Parts: sequence; C-alpha cells; structure tokens
Amino acid sequence: MNILKEVLKNEVFPALGCTEPIAVACAASIAASHTTEAIEKITITVDPRVYKNGFAVIIPNTGFKRGNLIAGVLGALIKRPDLKMEILKALDEKMIAAAEALIKSKQAVIRFDKSKLDLYIEVVIKTKTDTIRAVIENSHTNLVRLEKNNRSIFEGKDKRDALAQKAYKAELKKMTLADFVDLAEQMDADDEAYIKQGITMNMLIADAGKDLKKVGYYIADLVNQGYIVNDVFAQSKILTAAATDARMAGLNYPVMSSGGSGNQGIVAILVPYNVGVFFKIEEKKIIRSIALSHLINSYIKCFTGDLSPLCGCSIAAGVSAAAAIVYQHHGKDTHKITLAVNNLVSDLGGMLCDGAKEGCALKVASSADSAIRAAYMAINNHGITETEGFVGRSAEETIYNLSEISIAGMAKVDDTMLGIMMEKENSASTI
Repeated sequence: MNILKEVLKNEVFPALGCTEPIAVACAASIAASHTTEAIEKITITVDPRVYKNGFAVIIPNTGFKRGNLIAGVLGALIKRPDLKMEILKALDEKMIAAAEALIKSKQAVIRFDKSKLDLYIEVVIKTKTDTIRAVIENSHTNLVRLEKNNRSIFEGKDKRDALAQKAYKAELKKMTLADFVDLAEQMDADDEAYIKQGITMNMLIADAGKDLKKVGYYIADLVNQGYIVNDVFAQSKILTAAATDARMAGLNYPVMSSGGSGNQGIVAILVPYNVGVFFKIEEKKIIRSIALSHLINSYIKCFTGDLSPLCGCSIAAGVSAAAAIVYQHHGKDTHKITLAVNNLVSDLGGMLCDGAKEGCALKVASSADSAIRAAYMAINNHGITETEGFVGRSAEETIYNLSEISIAGMAKVDDTMLGIMMEKENSASTI
C-alpha cells in the first residue's frame, strides 16, 4: 500500500465550499438521484461537529445563504452525485427558490444526534411513493449505506472505528515523521502533478480573495500603511487569509483540501509554497515539502479526529506547514522537524474551533505566522522541549498528547459551543 497515494486520493481533493455542508449536499444528492418524483420531505441528521462546522458558513452560489440545511436541500434538487465535492457547480436560481420554499414550509429540517461521535451525515428523502436514505460516515465522501423503500441499494463497510474503517489510516497512524519524509521523496510524476494542481487551485482563490474587504485585505492595508513589514510573514498571512476570505464568503472557486478540510488545505499548501518561493528553494523540493505537509496533516487527524474541538488549521495544518518549511532547508532532520512541531503546538495548541465562518481567516493568518516562526526557530536549533507543559519527547508524542487533550480533556467544549449557537439561533427566530 502506498500511503502517500492513499492520502492524496482520500483526503486531498477539490471542494467548492466548506466541506461539511458540501458533504451534506452530496449525501442528499445521492439519495435524490434514486427517485424521479417530487420531493415532499427532507430530513437531515448529522453529528454535533458537522452541525457546528456548517452552522454559519456561506454556501457558494446561493447569494450568501448559510448552513448545512440549505446546502443539503440544494444537493437534493441538483441530483448530480457525480460532481462529488464540487456539486454546487450545477446550482441555478430556480433551485435556490425551491430550496427556500421547502425550508420555509418545514418540509426540510436538520438536527444533530449527540450519540454520533464520529463524522456522520444521514439524509432521508420522501416523495409520494418513495423513501430513500443515504448515510455518509467517518469521512466526507464515504457512503456506507443507501436504501430505497427499506431495501438496500448499497452497503459499504460500516465500521464504527474511523481508523479501522480505512486500512490506510490504520497504517498511517503507526508511522513516524521520518517515514513521511521517505514517502515524500519517493513520490512519482502523477503525485507531483496532483500537488501542483493544488497549488494552482489555491493560488487562484487567494488572488480572488484579495479583492474582498476582509481579513486578507486589512493585513495588506497594514503593510501599505507601514504598520507591518512587507516580508515573507506578511505575504504568507495575506495569501492564506485572502484564500480563506474567498472560501468562507462563498466565492465560486474550488479549494484543494488537506485532511478533508479546505481551510487546512490552504495552510498546508500555500504556506510552504510561499515560503519556499521566497527562499528560492528548488521547485521539486517545494513539491516534496507539500507532500510531507499533507501526510503529517492526515497523520495528526488520525489522533485528533476529522472534526476536533481544536482548530485544525493550527494544530494539524499549521504543524504540517512548519515541518514542511524545515524540510525545505534541512531535509530529513527529524530533530529540527520535532522542534518545529513542538514550537507550533506550544503556541497555538489551545485554539478552539467554533465552526466554519468568515472568522476562520484570522485563525489561518495566525497559523501561517506561527508556522514560519516555529520553523525558523527549529532551523536554528531552538524549540520547546518535554520539560514544558504537554510537549512530548518526540513530535509523535506531542501529537498524541494533543489528541488526549482534544478528545478527553475537551469533551464538553463542543456541547458548550453548540449550546451558545443554538441560543443565538433561537433568539434570532423570535425577533
């Protein structure tokens, strides 16, 4: 099994819009494609973290409408599961009006199920004579069950443990950072071309985002006003924040994801790319460093989970970008890579994830800044060691400790944040 190819295939893919609501749209589209009758009822059930992540994010091509529910209903109306995570390419104005009508009449509803601990999306569509149920579980594109009128159409490998569900994840979890360097250096021409495609894709959306008066714009304005030096730190923050601004604003540009997350793809790809270009690193080594970044990002998420109470842009993609920058300068120096991992985790280890929304651009900018700083200190042999806090004796141990904090130590964080979000929604509905 080639782990790099498995990661690129399963976790690094183009996505138009935030991956959680788009995954809901995909599930709904799969279900709806198995009936020709008019939809009378759509019921969407998701795990709490999918609900949280898609709660406030703008859905592309909808005129700034937000949330999992509108995305799911539109997916059902589009009926194009072949478009996968770029399904909203097929959206038109009539569909938006029809979706709004279904939601307003309470024919389309969404809820979260607290018993679902891993990524879970269930869509049930009812027509005059048909009932179709589609379930995606464990990862954004993993269809595990499809039923029509209580008869199975498709039955995937329904394994509750996300690591056991995909064999490559079980293998990935056993590996070390040194193994990932070897994999990156052994990539073939197809892998290289695919990684280049991701760079091009994410640079395009970054350029589009610079025209928005959002986080990237204001960081650039601080540079223009002389408050911030126009250096590799500033340019990396502008680039990544602008890309995130565009994505979270629902612009019609796909992003190459990493670890199943578009915002993480922005950090994991654009930070090492921009830093590598700035320091005139050989292109092939930059590409390899981004492969390393994808591998480490996916590795970390084997421990923290696909959707964590902690911000994946920092504790996964930020860590990955820092390691990639060290690799660009010192190759397979695991001591320096470990220092970079520990430096970033010590800096941003407590950053919370309160769902996808415009504010993510601030976290992305902080992650870009911290990744470069963490890498620079590590390159110069300075780093936080196991004598401090929850940092481990190795990068792998630090990542494990971080997962313990994320899963066990922060078990009630998502419930608390969801409670706040629901209260805001209830207050808005009574105004």
